[in-house]
Amino acid sequence: MNVPVIPVELRAEGATLLLVWPDGARQRLAVAALRAACLCGPCRAARLRGKDPTQSIPADLALTGIAPMGYGVQLVFSDGHDRGIYPWNWLENFPSTPAQTTLTAPPGKATSSVAPSSMPR
Repeated sequence: MNVPVIPVELRAEGATLLLVWPDGARQRLAVAALRAACLCGPCRAARLRGKDPTQSIPADLALTGIAPMGYGVQLVFSDGHDRGIYPWNWLENFPSTPAQTTLTAPPGKATSSVAPSSMPR
């Protein structure tokens, strides 16, 4: 069985989710892109029906909650969506936000320090 690499820190920073991996690598992911790529059943079904998930995403979308769930993390978005669990290996391979992106929103309050030894397996 392949054990996923779990970030040592997760933090909302404005319009991005910052992940710090055990090797020290820092990854910034756009919150709106994560919401648009939600892996929950209803979101997947909507994409299969040809609906554009980005049409209903507010411009000021932010994270209001971050909850590690063993194999991944549940993200709670300011639009109320909280159904998707994003696997660690999926997040690790998700396209990062370019470093030159300017954040216009103030830093978010959603944070989580993940202690791998305390995570359920």
